[in-house]
Amino acid sequence: MGSSLTWLAKGTREVGIRLALGATPANIKALIVRGGMILAFWGVGIGIGGALVVSRLMRSLLFGVGVTDVVTFVAVPTLLTFVAFLASYVPARRASRIDPSTSLRCE
Repeated sequence: MGSSLTWLAKGTREVGIRLALGATPANIKALIVRGGMILAFWGVGIGIGGALVVSRLMRSLLFGVGVTDVVTFVAVPTLLTFVAFLASYVPARRASRIDPSTSLRCE
């Protein structure tokens, strides 16, 4: 496998090509954020399922909290989804500002 810099160069090149072919910065942001959020939703879904199973197995160790505490099962996934949105939006905003000619020249 290549290093993360190799992937970054390929991603920069792809964004440059998309911009050169007429994609708007909003399209680029949406593409990158959508990819990040799909991964986040899969992770949150698998995490909630795993948490339900593990909390039932550890029922005797939970004191003062129900097995399916609604506040915990809503607040934590919401917070994680928000953090994932920020983690994908910040690079997406930076990628949408790439100059297509510069990104196509670098290799």
